[in-house]
Amino acid sequence: MGEPSRESFALRLRRAMDQFTPSERQLAATLLADYPAAGLQSSVRLAEIAGVSTPTIVRMARKLGYDGFTAMQEVMRREVSEQVKKPASKHAEWHARGSDRHTVNQFGDLVSANLRTTLDALDLSTFDQVAALLSDTQRSVLIAGGRITRTLADHLHNHLHILRPGVSQMGTSAHLWPHALLDLGPGSILILFDIRRYQSDYPLIAELAQKRGAEIVLFTDQWGSPVSSHANHVFAANVEALTSWDSTMALMFLVEALIADVSNRLWSVSRKRVDELEDMFDCLGTFGGGHDNGGA
Repeated sequence: MGEPSRESFALRLRRAMDQFTPSERQLAATLLADYPAAGLQSSVRLAEIAGVSTPTIVRMARKLGYDGFTAMQEVMRREVSEQVKKPASKHAEWHARGSDRHTVNQFGDLVSANLRTTLDALDLSTFDQVAALLSDTQRSVLIAGGRITRTLADHLHNHLHILRPGVSQMGTSAHLWPHALLDLGPGSILILFDIRRYQSDYPLIAELAQKRGAEIVLFTDQWGSPVSSHANHVFAANVEALTSWDSTMALMFLVEALIADVSNRLWSVSRKRVDELEDMFDCLGTFGGGHDNGGA
């Protein structure tokens, strides 16, 4: 047996929970609670921490499609290496491969493959659950993105804020984050975008939000942000592009699909809000033609 698919180990583990025995689920929960550190120890030590036998580890590894614990652990080691990879090393790998094809064609193929892999791994029930949560206007929504993913957070915020009230965005200044978290409570939703190299403070932010009763929705990459252990709902997208930078296009697809679904669910409520917003645009001449605002 070899590595079963491009799907990350953590995501594969979550998807396999239903086929595990109780002791295997206990082991899987231990791995996910401290991923990947827990899985990088010896099988004996891992068995002690999880409170299971070493044969349980081997059985679970085989159910996941690996030859045994050593093969499963090697996948986790490779994923750790991928998670911390810097742009310079990614750039070197890209050039080492070499190709006579135009960059546009190479990149297009990679992005298309990322999108296909992301869709194949997407749990539609998770998508529907999150769409339903975001369509509940009684729930407040707080959105945050990292250095690279902030544009995704902006895009989701801009659209949700048009469709419904109670949507806000966490600023970039860390000293203001407690102010944003203060208004979270039971029923609130915190949406975090986090891809490699992961935001070191996001797991704590998620933990604080969860203690206040908020549900955590995570958009991450195929390896899985450390926030995964706190998240109620996880969207994992393939981001690797074999260039200096990862591609967020598969994540943007998920965001826009979610916006479309929420829009459909809320349209009977949102229509009046959208019409009022358009009237304000016209009044202010925001998009030109309707109002002399003194411009050139």
